[in-house]
Amino acid sequence: MFMLTHMITSFIASAGFGVLFNAPKKSLLKCGFVGMVGWFVYIWLVNWQYDAVISSLIAAFTIAVISQIFAKMYKTPIIIFSVAGIIPLVPGGIAYNAMRNFVENDYNTAIQLAAKAFMISGAIAVGLVISEVINQMIRKVQFKSRI
Repeated sequence: MFMLTHMITSFIASAGFGVLFNAPKKSLLKCGFVGMVGWFVYIWLVNWQYDAVISSLIAAFTIAVISQIFAKMYKTPIIIFSVAGIIPLVPGGIAYNAMRNFVENDYNTAIQLAAKAFMISGAIAVGLVISEVINQMIRKVQFKSRI
């Protein structure tokens, strides 16, 4: 029941942000699916005692790969799927708690939370970049093999 609840809410969040970002109506379900799969990977890894940063990196990589596949299949820009799909991974709650602790003068906790939010955000960015680099390398090899 725990995983089903997470999957449904992450699907709704990703599809909802697809609406906010003016994604085409025909791609909203796909945006929700991408976000749901990414969040599933993240939760699954966290439940297996992986660190949140590593889990975010792998989930972001997964989201980027699925986004590239969907972009090619449906002839839509990658950004439509990757931006909406990445939304569940964004560490907004951690960043909020960091700011709240700064305001409450609990600087030790605030700095720890801010560093964690920063590392998770960086892991998300690195996961997206690694996926794109691998995709470009594959395309380059395929192009050279055609010549």
